[in-house]
Amino acid sequence: MRAGRGRPGATRAAALTPWRFIVVFGVVSLLMDVVYEGARSITGPLLASLGASAAVVGLVTGAGEAAALGLRLVSGPLADRTRRFWALTITGYALTAVSVPLLGLAGVLWAACALVVAERVGKAVRSPAKDTLLSHATATTGRGRGFAVHEALDQIGALVGPLTVAGVLAATAGDYAPTLGVLAVPGVAAMGLLFWLRARVRDPAQYEPVSREAPRPERDAGRPRLPRAFVVYAAFTAVTMTGFATFGVLSFHLVQRHLLPADLVPIVYAGAMAADAVSALANGWLYDRIGPRALAALPVLSAAVPVLAFTRSLALAVVGALVWGAAVGIQESTLRAVVADLVPSPRRATAYGIFAGVLGVAALAGGTLTGALYDRSVTLLVAVVAGIQAAALALLAVLRGRTGSR
Repeated sequence: MRAGRGRPGATRAAALTPWRFIVVFGVVSLLMDVVYEGARSITGPLLASLGASAAVVGLVTGAGEAAALGLRLVSGPLADRTRRFWALTITGYALTAVSVPLLGLAGVLWAACALVVAERVGKAVRSPAKDTLLSHATATTGRGRGFAVHEALDQIGALVGPLTVAGVLAATAGDYAPTLGVLAVPGVAAMGLLFWLRARVRDPAQYEPVSREAPRPERDAGRPRLPRAFVVYAAFTAVTMTGFATFGVLSFHLVQRHLLPADLVPIVYAGAMAADAVSALANGWLYDRIGPRALAALPVLSAAVPVLAFTRSLALAVVGALVWGAAVGIQESTLRAVVADLVPSPRRATAYGIFAGVLGVAALAGGTLTGALYDRSVTLLVAVVAGIQAAALALLAVLRGRTGSR
């Protein structure tokens, strides 16, 4: 379960060290996050300006998120079968880089809706392949720290993108065309850097030491089954995410209880994203030190969110939002790192695709459950979430037993 440190000379053939590979890939993600997080921050108002109703906005954005997660069940196995990880990564990023600027030029609703979904499809195409490429480099840096650094860089883009869009939108008196057109600049920069990275490191698998348990695909014609520990891990993830509130419910509470005006909610969200980056770095380091015990922080933080966030105190509610962001940081970094430790290279992209599907279904269930319970009783919501997270901790104990970790 613990990250491998690699054999001496394992990275000798690479043009970049593993850490430089991870950091450059993180900058690619940072730039692309500026593009698509900037666009997502104004998707609703943009569609509304073209005549969409609230129902249409919900349908289109929901379909986009379903595509972003569900299609990974296809793109993951495809990446493992073809071994064309760079091609899928580049294709996915290119689809996002092209879709967002065109979104600002869409003059009719159906075209804008198609571009919103296309941007999310791009994420589905690239994610399993991208995570597999990163997993090879993190084999020598430490899985937790490697994915955490990548996530921290990613979150910088998630902050800069919406702020950039807000500034340009204000400067252009609400004109979406130049606002989204500006996002073509980081998109082009990201694609250029990505091609440069591919030229320098064509086979990131060379970073990862070959072992008897995880032979290189070209040396092993078979396709090993996914480990049972991965199944237990997916179950743990499903349970803990089923008891995780969405920021939508948190922001609803802030506004409906008159704790904060709607125009200040994005500032709270920005603070949550900062907590995300810090948490990713801290938990990633801890995972490399103590193994899966570090994951216990996720159910604990998830159980604390409704206790703090759904009070009538603004201070406690803001703290709850920051705790929510810290939990998201673990979800986006350490959870991905564990997949790489559990699953051998020949099936890793498949595992990432399945894991994303499980995560998506559980997130949908969690948002629905916590929203419904909030309408009925906050006390009941706190109790149910606590019970769910206790079950997640029990599954984590089973996972530790199966992996023989401390």
